[in-house]
Formats: sequence, structure tokens, C-alpha cells
Amino acid sequence: MVERFDAIVIGMGPGGETVASRLAAAGRRVAVVERELIGGECGYYACIPSKALLRPPEVRAEARGAAGTAEPALDWEGIRAYRDSMVRHRDDSRQVAGYEEQGVEVVKGEARLTGRDPWRVAAAGRELTAPEVVLATGSSPLVPPVEGLDSVEVWTNREATALDRIPSSVAVIGGGAVAVEMGQFLVRMGARVTLLERGGHLLGREDPRLGAAVAEALRADGADVRTGTAVQRARRAPDGSAVLELDGGGEVSAEVVLAATGRVPNTSGLGLEELGVPVGRRGVEVDDRCRAAEGLWAVGDATGTALLTHVAKYQGRVVADNLLGRERRTDYTGVPRVLFTDPEAAAVGLTPAQAREMGLETSYAEIDLTAELARPWTYSTSPTGRLAVLADHRHGVLLGAWALAPMAGEWIHFAALAIRERIPVDRLTDGIAQFPTYSEGYLIALERLEP
Repeated sequence: MVERFDAIVIGMGPGGETVASRLAAAGRRVAVVERELIGGECGYYACIPSKALLRPPEVRAEARGAAGTAEPALDWEGIRAYRDSMVRHRDDSRQVAGYEEQGVEVVKGEARLTGRDPWRVAAAGRELTAPEVVLATGSSPLVPPVEGLDSVEVWTNREATALDRIPSSVAVIGGGAVAVEMGQFLVRMGARVTLLERGGHLLGREDPRLGAAVAEALRADGADVRTGTAVQRARRAPDGSAVLELDGGGEVSAEVVLAATGRVPNTSGLGLEELGVPVGRRGVEVDDRCRAAEGLWAVGDATGTALLTHVAKYQGRVVADNLLGRERRTDYTGVPRVLFTDPEAAAVGLTPAQAREMGLETSYAEIDLTAELARPWTYSTSPTGRLAVLADHRHGVLLGAWALAPMAGEWIHFAALAIRERIPVDRLTDGIAQFPTYSEGYLIALERLEP
């Protein structure tokens, strides 16, 4: 029997949930198909557990830097228990019940598109059909093709955020968000951490100055950070540990290897190519409304646009509006990018290199926040912090910014809004910032841009 709906959402991470919730609230008959847990990678194996794990060591470091405070001890069992509560012990029964109460049909299982005009979906032995289908299938961790890596214990973000024990030593392959965040957590919990990044700096898509500042912070915690270093092969030692052979000679031994070298969109097995839906190397190809074909939409990591939860939720809002008759198009200008390290690393907009590639004439300024502001010194007795801004010299608007400082993920939105709305720099410098805050740093940095 064919079951008919107004829309079918395949994948219930943050992007899929955004679409499904908004359509259900508008009275549409919706079916959702999820092969694992409603809430997706972010809720169970990425954003939520990683930030819950990072916070206790951060609190200890903050106490160490605050005058007149004792350094608190870290209780691994308590940290682990709170992490487990935050991921609901990887039980989505309450989420399933919540959607069912909204009138949403929840189907657990693999989904495959079997026809179009209208779209037909096979899942869990059922046949569903709807004029609109939304793909929100997420992505999976990419394990690098290193010879012998399958012979040693390898973690991805899933094992790292779900860990039950702190290993004695970890070799991290990669230099992006997962590598940096989990590397800092593990070294602060007592593991010996070696971070191996084949590129010239950490955070390869960001300004090299930010990557260098993050590396300095990790080294201050005791991590061994090596850039320009590639892993050639791996082997298992007699004691069961992993030995990584490096290009240029040398080896690194560790109990566990954390593979943090990126992610790949989950697009295989959906039947897209058979139905004439283009799938590129980066994922499902969509237009500026997130539409892949007539009646077929995609959001989140499956599109390869930007593998960020807040982008997936934004795309979900765009798709929901279009499905509800409110035409809306995507605009990815000024999307913030934050690493929840200590201190936090935040960036938005273009890097100087990207601006040069676009032929833009720019002005750049970078300041030491501890030398310019009172706030860092009220926050810590040994503060650190830097802020950089990049402006379009010709048009007088902000193009990019980055910061490494406490709570930078909160106040990077000053720059994000300025970039998105093209607020002139002279209007920004005419603003009045609260004293004492880190946001004051923008006024100083912007005033130091070349005239």
C-alpha cells in the first residue's frame, strides 16, 4: 500500500528537523525517515557531546587564571555522566514521540528514492510518496587512506566524543575542528597528544595567523603540534599500540589514532543517479533555493555547501519557507565559524588570501587584545587574545575577521552582521561599545586599518 504525504524528509539531523517541524506546525502531512537517531550526528556524536566534554577542563583553566581561586579537580566519571545525559544516552524515543504528537509519521530505516513525478520513497518495507522530498542525510567521517591504518585502533569523531576512558596517548591526524577541539580536551585530561597536520598550518581554510595562534594555545597545554607533516603508513606494535611512520622520517607511537581529516556527504544508496539527479563530488547539487530537482530539495552536509550545523538549520528554514509558498533564496555571506577551544577561535568572511584571489584591494589590521583592552585583565591574571579585521579598501566595508579569545564565538557576530549587511567601516567605528568587553577590540582594530 502506498502512503501519501505532503512532504517526506529523509534524515533528521538539525537541517531535517528544522524542515519537518516547520511544515508540521503549518499543518502539512509530513513523514520523516531516519536510519539512526533523530537529532543526527550533531546531537549525539559531534557538537553537543564535544562541547559538553570541553567545558569542564575549560572551567579548570579559567579558575587557574582567576585571582584568589583554587584550581578545581576534574572528575572523569562526572564529566562522562553529564555527557551521556546531554546525548540522552543515545536514546531518541522522546524525540520520536514528540514528532508523532505533532502528527508526523516517523519511519526508522534506510531510505531509497524509487520514482519521481511524484517522488516515491522505499523505507523499512513501506512505500511512501509525496510531491516534495527533502534530503537531509548528513555526512560521515573520512578516514585517510593510509597504508596499515586498519591494523591499529582508529577513532573518528564518533568514538572520540563517546569515549568511556581517557587513553594514555593519542596521535591525531588532521588540523581542523575535530582535531583541535578533541586534541585539546584529551591533552587537558592527561593524555599525551601529538597532532599531525600535513598542511602548513592548523585550520587550513582560515587565516594562517589564526592557525598559528591556535597551535600556540595547544602547545601551551602540552600538545605536540606538528604542521607540514604527513603520515605515510601505520603499523601495530607488539604491545598493541599504533606506530605512525611520517614522511621525511621519524615515527609517532600512540595507544589510539584519531582520524580527523574531514567528512564526506551521505549520498550513496539513495537512488539519486538512477533518477537523473546530479550528485557532485561535494554532494547533492542544489540551486540558491536548495532545490536539486522539481520537488526535490537538500539541506545540510548532503549539499556540501558548508558542513556546519547552523548552515544546515539556515538551509532548512529556506526550504521550509519555499515549501510554504514564501519564496526565499540562500545567502551565505557572513557565516561564522567557531572552534570551542580555550580560548575560543572564531572567524567569519574572507581570509586575506581569498580576497587576493578575488582581486580585491584590502586593508588588514591585527591587534593584541591584552595590550589594548581592560577586559582580558579582568577576566584572567594571565590573559591571551588577538583580533584581526580585513576590509575592502575601495568600498570601505568589512570583508572578514577572526579572533582568538574567551567567548569569541559570541562576539564574532558583530563582524558577521557587519559583513552580511555591508555596514560601512566608518559607521562601525562610530559605534559605542560596552566597557569593559572584548567587543571594544573591534573599534580599535577597525581604526587601525590603512586609510
